[in-house]
Amino acid sequence: MTVVPPANAVARAIQTGFVSALAASQRKSDPYRHWLLDDILPTAAAEEIVDLPIGLPGGLVFNGRRETNNASRTYFDETGRRRFPVMQAMAEAFQATETVAAIERECGTVLTGTSLRIEFCQDIEGFWLEPHTDIGVKRFTMSIFLCRGDGAGDLGTDIYDKSKTWVGRAPSDFNKAMIFIPSSNTFHGFAARPIKGVRKSLILNYVTQDWRNRQELCYPETPVRGAD
Repeated sequence: MTVVPPANAVARAIQTGFVSALAASQRKSDPYRHWLLDDILPTAAAEEIVDLPIGLPGGLVFNGRRETNNASRTYFDETGRRRFPVMQAMAEAFQATETVAAIERECGTVLTGTSLRIEFCQDIEGFWLEPHTDIGVKRFTMSIFLCRGDGAGDLGTDIYDKSKTWVGRAPSDFNKAMIFIPSSNTFHGFAARPIKGVRKSLILNYVTQDWRNRQELCYPETPVRGAD
């Protein structure tokens, strides 16, 4: 395997921390394969992301679907990478060959040829998501929880079985994460509950080249490479 490390020192720290967290993750098989990770990002990088000077979007509609508010969503896209060094570092870290290969080994998936997409979410009171699966063009999904304050640990992704019956909730204390490989049974969502302040998180996906909204991607013209 040819390893292409990120050039940025912060990116290298993010990469190293993620690969270690993935290796030490809790592997779950019920109701579908998923992984729970701790201390996924260097603390300084996680705090920098939380403190990004990006205002809350207005006029949101809460109907159980993120796509309803597509016009106000924030991505680590080309503009964001130029504006914020931590966005650039995150993109470099998860674009790197070693990172992609580590995911492929641990999660038993093939990501080579996909593209990296990272979304910065700021959810407020009233937000909820209906159970859904993330099938199709998404080949990998990871939620990184950057919640602080009262009740932060109870703001994680809800996990459902194939009948859409609630079976559990990912821990969402600061800097924890959940990974799954989208398939026809990977039902997940966010049941309505109180949100004190802002529920901040990242959603990181690798998507196929059929992804239509190329402007959302970190590197629209450059697919990732994993194990040779």
